Amino acid sequence: MNGHLPVMVKEVVEALSPRAGALYIDATFGAGGYASAILDAADCKVCGIDRDPAATGRAAALERRHPGRLTIIIGRFGDMVELLQRHGITRVDGIAFDLGVSSMQIDDPARGFSFRADGPLDMRMGATDSTGGPSAAEIVNTLPEQTLADIIFRLGEERRARAVARAIVAARAERPIARTLELAEIVRRAVGRSAAGIDPATRSFQALRIYVNDELGELDRGLSAAEVLLNPGGRLAVVSFHSLEDRAVKSFLRSRSGAEPRASRHQPYAVRNTPQPSFRQLFRGALTPGAEEVKANPRARSARLRAAERTIHPAHMERAA
Repeated sequence: MNGHLPVMVKEVVEALSPRAGALYIDATFGAGGYASAILDAADCKVCGIDRDPAATGRAAALERRHPGRLTIIIGRFGDMVELLQRHGITRVDGIAFDLGVSSMQIDDPARGFSFRADGPLDMRMGATDSTGGPSAAEIVNTLPEQTLADIIFRLGEERRARAVARAIVAARAERPIARTLELAEIVRRAVGRSAAGIDPATRSFQALRIYVNDELGELDRGLSAAEVLLNPGGRLAVVSFHSLEDRAVKSFLRSRSGAEPRASRHQPYAVRNTPQPSFRQLFRGALTPGAEEVKANPRARSARLRAAERTIHPAHMERAA
């Protein structure tokens, strides 16, 4: 798995409950951790989706282990419906999401995600993205100070966002910011030392990565796509790593499961003109990794798993259409 440890893989597989003859989607293939576990759990098929073309090479060994049972599709999971339709797939039995950036991308300085290793300030998740949206370097060197502050505050939840943005603008006035360690030092000086021992650059780098890759917009599109694709009884499992992601997943599942507050519990859905629930949540709240997993893989410490089962009712977006 190239050093990448899938997080909460046992809990994800239990939530999906793979069965023979069914079709599952590993929407964030990465190194194939979830896909491998699903294929081992039942005589089923898996489609792995990844925006990084390098996933094709990483899948080779898994394809040899499970001939004819794994298909890799390069693209964004927010485009799942269209991507799968090209392969003649309109319905599936389970979908797993492992959100955020992969360990492989963080550990490769050339990808520009790490504030601990020097590399070009890029942060785009897929190689195909290099012809698309702007890199992190373009963002920090061109956006107005107030816009930078808003991004860092909103997506990084950094309380010192204004100071960070001010420091970035001052530094780029002397010369363009092109390297990860260069930006990290600018941010560290602006934020100061953290009492919790967290690197002061963490939140700002998170914010830029989320912005560059439109991760929250992609998540919204991916969840809506899952709602359309899942068969009745199909399962959705989502592992998130920070509060913004988890909040979006929680909100989606609450709205789709009928768990949002309503005026009166005695009013039927038809009277309130509210769509009937398209999902049933499998457990209350979010599951977290056990102490042993966190000890073996510290990156798992912030993980949260939410899961739900598709009902017989139409997807909310289909109903609206």
